[in-house]
Amino acid sequence: MAVRAVRGATQVEADDREQILEATTELVSEVMTRNELTTDDVISVIFTVTPDLTAEFPALAARGLGFHEVPLLCATEIGVPGALPRVVRLMAHIATDRPRSAVQHVYLRGATALRLDIAQ
Repeated sequence: MAVRAVRGATQVEADDREQILEATTELVSEVMTRNELTTDDVISVIFTVTPDLTAEFPALAARGLGFHEVPLLCATEIGVPGALPRVVRLMAHIATDRPRSAVQHVYLRGATALRLDIAQ
């Protein structure tokens, strides 16, 4: 088993608690599905949000998906002028037999523009 990092991001329409939770739930679910993971495979997850999102912690969505024993952390991204607004990002550290090239990074909604080279 190796430790790998999985990246992902999504965008919400507004700084709204329900939108943040819904989009984060979708993002985490897609990361788990595409990489054939269970919560036992996840070592930790770091969530970040752009400075314009303050209505809720995205980690709450992961807790709702059963991430009760996984360390989760939320932080704010650097407020770079012109950056894509209202974005939730994650970096999950996982234990897997997959080679790095087989890890599926997930970019959803408007966040696909962040990584057109790897967004599915």
